[in-house]
Amino acid sequence: MPQTAPPAAPAYAVEAIGLTKEYRSGAGRGPVLALDHVDLAIPRGSFFGLLGPNGAGKSTFINILAALVIKSAGVARIWGADVDDEPRTARSAIGVVPQELSIDPFFTPREMLELYAGFYGVPQAARRTDAILAAVGLESVAGAPARSLSGGMRRRLLVAKAMVHDPPVLVLDEPTAGVDIELRRQLWDHLRHLNARGTTIVLTTHYLEEAEQLCDRIAIIHRGRVVALDTTANLVRRFDRKELSVSVAQEVTAVPVALRAFDAEVRPYRELHIRYRPSQTPIAAILAAVQEAGLTILDLSTEESDLEEVFLALTSETARGTDEAARLMIGP
Repeated sequence: MPQTAPPAAPAYAVEAIGLTKEYRSGAGRGPVLALDHVDLAIPRGSFFGLLGPNGAGKSTFINILAALVIKSAGVARIWGADVDDEPRTARSAIGVVPQELSIDPFFTPREMLELYAGFYGVPQAARRTDAILAAVGLESVAGAPARSLSGGMRRRLLVAKAMVHDPPVLVLDEPTAGVDIELRRQLWDHLRHLNARGTTIVLTTHYLEEAEQLCDRIAIIHRGRVVALDTTANLVRRFDRKELSVSVAQEVTAVPVALRAFDAEVRPYRELHIRYRPSQTPIAAILAAVQEAGLTILDLSTEESDLEEVFLALTSETARGTDEAARLMIGP
């Protein structure tokens, strides 16, 4: 008999279509919308960042995927499997690392991974317990009771638990909270390795530097809605703001006339600082104005916007409704 070809991997690791979650509020008030008709498609193989302030709906979204919260409306799929129609298939395709350090204190890390591998039906011969413990840096404490582990070690053990069944989608909800810098870097390296092997990684984090360094695509969620969705580079680029610092040979006490058309200021040690929008002002025009002022340039440096500025422009109350936020927003 001819062999049946395995099903093709889906284009999207995670899909949400009109995903909505309402919670009842007390005191006769109306329902609270934790998710408001979210449309989101996370490409297979991506390193995807899901960002937003506290209460934005990130954890609700993840908990729906993990079958811990029942959605009110819409569709959610994991690796092509609907979380309602094919719950077992969907659950087997995802590993979730929660924010909470929920670990049985009496099991050792090795016992815990073996137990969870059994829950997922992983055959004994296919288990990779020791390899996973080594990957997250826990091989030296594999036989120690979990209650003896530090907070950083417990968080890495949660990552290991989520990997026991080798899921194609790994979701990490604030995985490096409370983890020191060295361990955070080790975890980053391991996540990059997993992603390079083909694992789709969905990351929520309050460390925006972390998201900017790791994620190739980012969605920003605010008040239950996706307000921006693009590649990380494009999101930062669309903020369209740069700063230029120019060191000059002459003493300067006020902004020269030639530079007053720009957002410029004089700083100590013979430095001029100019803010500008690359889409509107070529840097050559600024340098020409410096020379027109009769100043000799000794050195210069530029500083671009980062993800933190984009995030604040979209989610801070003072920024809502501004032209800056409107230019960045994507979605409904």
